[in-house]
Amino acid sequence: MGKKVVVLHTSFVFIERERMILDLMAELLPDVALTHIVEDTMLAQVREVGHITPVVTRRMCYYALAAEAMGADAIFNACSSLSPTMNAARQIVNIPIVKIDEGMAEKAATVGSRIGVLATVPTTLDPVIGLIDEKAAALNKSVETKAGLASGAFELLMTGEKARHDDMVVQKAKEVGKWADTLVLAQASMARLAPRVTAETGLPVLSSPRLGVEYLKRVLEQGK
Repeated sequence: MGKKVVVLHTSFVFIERERMILDLMAELLPDVALTHIVEDTMLAQVREVGHITPVVTRRMCYYALAAEAMGADAIFNACSSLSPTMNAARQIVNIPIVKIDEGMAEKAATVGSRIGVLATVPTTLDPVIGLIDEKAAALNKSVETKAGLASGAFELLMTGEKARHDDMVVQKAKEVGKWADTLVLAQASMARLAPRVTAETGLPVLSSPRLGVEYLKRVLEQGK
């Protein structure tokens, strides 16, 4: 019998609009059975107050416990903004939890020295920067990071104004790219812009979907 992964979502974006995660899972993990848990109110609550609350952490832990009870071999957290909640969840489940941006953060810490971190949701920035710092520390390497927020772009994407969203992200990438030697697209919803950002900044650009699923694949293989 193949492996089973439960994917935790805090938005329908990867189900309805940006389906690259599902495509990558099919490509890289064709024999893995996926189950999706979607709870689309927590991210709005976190964005409203500007930080993760204990109540939200508890709810994410409940979903991790549910995933384990469903027989999952691993949990894949698809929300960068709420990835810190998985640190608590790891203490109460006995299966691996992979954050979508772990592979990206690991590679950024490996290849970059001045890393520009781009986001369209402000609450994503600190978790991703923190994860890059964590991976750099594990490599015994010192890196610098600079945040670049394309404020308002996520709302445009959610209302279908993809072109305006894209232009805002690219403009912010150009600004941060004047300082950085590596750029990170902190949200998977930005990943399809990597080729354009590379072309317009001349810098290496990392995004989470493929690197995240590759990281998940490594975790599953190590558990054999």
